[in-house]
Amino acid sequence: MGLFDKFKNAFKKESVKETKEYEVGLEKTRKEFTSKLNLLNMKHNIIDEEYFEELEDILITSDIGVNTVMNFMDKLRKRVKSENITSVSDLKEVIVDEMFIIYVQNEIIVNKINYNESGPTVILFVGVNGVGKTTTIGKIANKLKSEGKKVMLVAGDTFRAGAIEQLHEWGNRIGVDVVSGESLDPSSVIFDGVTKAKNEEYDVVLIDTAGRLQNKVNLMNELDKMNKVIGKIIPNAPHETLLVIDATTGQNGISQAKSFKEITNITGIVLTKLDGTAKGGIVLAIKDSVGIPVKYIGLGEGKDDLKVFDIEKYIYGLFSEMGE
Repeated sequence: MGLFDKFKNAFKKESVKETKEYEVGLEKTRKEFTSKLNLLNMKHNIIDEEYFEELEDILITSDIGVNTVMNFMDKLRKRVKSENITSVSDLKEVIVDEMFIIYVQNEIIVNKINYNESGPTVILFVGVNGVGKTTTIGKIANKLKSEGKKVMLVAGDTFRAGAIEQLHEWGNRIGVDVVSGESLDPSSVIFDGVTKAKNEEYDVVLIDTAGRLQNKVNLMNELDKMNKVIGKIIPNAPHETLLVIDATTGQNGISQAKSFKEITNITGIVLTKLDGTAKGGIVLAIKDSVGIPVKYIGLGEGKDDLKVFDIEKYIYGLFSEMGE
């Protein structure tokens, strides 16, 4: 039994609802990707160089990224040769296998939040403007509150007009506290928020930050100062620094991941608007390019549509209609 069939059998036994959400959320990607793959398989009876070249084009247009696709194709060619695969119908399982391997890369993938064992867990959110950072913070706060956690939001984006008001709107909407201040120095606001969280025994603190990447040195200094302020109040904090990326920006999102990785310690990726793009291959490209796991994905507009990322459900969601 191949990896894809194992996923299929496993998901029949567990939460059908959550697996279905991945299928629905990845519908645009799947229709584009799977329909092209099915047409390719109908066109070719045997696996030859022409087949490989057309498959390569399909993968690149799915925004998996040129370098990732080249590595993938090399591995695929080697497996086809070593396992003597000649039928295109047998290749589906190998494609699924290799996509899974690209993401996992012999590592133990941790998609869960690294919670602090004693005291508040501090999560810093970074990312350029317009990627849905503040909305993501609100959605994660809603998810954590529904799990029974005492959550605080900190308005550390003192730069963007409307960012503080937007965070307060989320706080009111889901019923969690928001700390903001008159100071334009985000570290000052963060100091007040984290101090309050420690003194009043909050479980989780979610901190918004300004989304400017134009001047890396300034942003690096700003984030460094924030990290020091947080670490003085709660040792070893922040416990997570999550980079929010808009999936619809494709390869530009990968450039953002590389840039942010250079200036601060990113522990995970949040991919927003994955439901609004036919280029869901960015999940594999980001992991392959920057080595940072995706921790959450946005599969819709509602406050409950941000999901903990699951590579198996993602791959199943991508291929669920293949060969049906």
